[in-house]
Amino acid sequence: MDYTAVKSKSRLASTQRQQWSVTVVDRSLRTPLLSSAIRQDDTAAPPLRKIISVASIAVGAQFVWALQLSLLTPYVQLLGVPHKWSAIIWLNGPISGMLVQPIVGYYSDRCTSRFGRRRPFIASGAAFYAFAVFLIGYAADIGYKMGDKLEQTPRVRAIAIFALGLCILDVARDTLQGPCRAFLADLAAVDAKRTRAANAFYSFFMAVGNVLGYAADKQWSPTPVNPDEEKTLSDDPSFGEIFGVFKVMERPMWMLLIVTALNWIAWFPFLFLDTDWMGREVYGGSSEGDDRMKKLYNQGVHSGALGPMFNSIVVGFMSLGVDWIGRKVGGAKRLWGIVNFILAIGLVMTVLVTKLAADYRKTAGPYAEPSPGIRAGALSLFAVLGIPLAITFSIPFALASSTISSSSGAGQGKF
Repeated sequence: MDYTAVKSKSRLASTQRQQWSVTVVDRSLRTPLLSSAIRQDDTAAPPLRKIISVASIAVGAQFVWALQLSLLTPYVQLLGVPHKWSAIIWLNGPISGMLVQPIVGYYSDRCTSRFGRRRPFIASGAAFYAFAVFLIGYAADIGYKMGDKLEQTPRVRAIAIFALGLCILDVARDTLQGPCRAFLADLAAVDAKRTRAANAFYSFFMAVGNVLGYAADKQWSPTPVNPDEEKTLSDDPSFGEIFGVFKVMERPMWMLLIVTALNWIAWFPFLFLDTDWMGREVYGGSSEGDDRMKKLYNQGVHSGALGPMFNSIVVGFMSLGVDWIGRKVGGAKRLWGIVNFILAIGLVMTVLVTKLAADYRKTAGPYAEPSPGIRAGALSLFAVLGIPLAITFSIPFALASSTISSSSGAGQGKF
């Protein structure tokens, strides 16, 4: 065989491979997501301590969230909102999540601030948090200054101030947590292990914030934008692009979306009404009854705050072991499936505890506190449900990041 011909063919093949590589890169640069990933690959992965510092933002946010979950249902009833209407107030959270998070995510991905894509939204969310907490905490006092009578129920002005504060609080949570999760995905890039670790740390710090909140209750860099692309991006209607995503989502992402939605349908009543359940069903009190019934209800609410604190402790420890447990049971998806059965059994057991408490009051009297066994059983349910909650806080987000990365071949770009 002619050595010169072989060498010529080898040189030709090498040139074709180089041209193919240039073509792939050139095409990818047309997509902001891929181009940012290519640029990001040229830099070293951020250190783990940076991921931990970003994840620790969850402590403050979840501290406020824990106080909201444990106290606000009883609080609105003290302001004069009937119990049957108090659950309507909580609809603001899901509605805010459906509207605010997609918008924040859309503009966060396209933010050109010198502080980065995520930081301005995280800082804005923190400011909204502070303002919302002020309005909620001083709703009764502001209402009184505006003309509410102390003996008046319902206190209309106080309820209005409270509802405004709650709306701002939900917007603040969605403004802060979405970019914070995206920031973690940015830092993890396309590394699945770092993505799982980042979400596990975030879940852990959420648990720390929960513990502090429930304990307090017991005590009373931008992505460069091509000038030609800037006009196109700014003219895109955000909702049109957001809903357009559904048309191109692949089956794994659809399944993840559906299972997560069903998960949260189960979680919301428990998370929002847990202390109210303790005061009303386990202790048999009422915020609308006589003084003895109100006292019994308040005892149940404060005793019930121990439950979410135990729940958060379990979430914290479980979060640190999610990756290890996932490997032992055969993967993150299988682990998620297992804990959903634990969630279902735990929620069914709340019905049993309610019935046992009602039967006990029939013999001990309507004003009797639940027996130590019933109280221990109720608090144990809170602790056990910390296992599936830790998985809900971490694995779906890690799976979503991995699914997006694998389908697009890229991470989420600069942060």
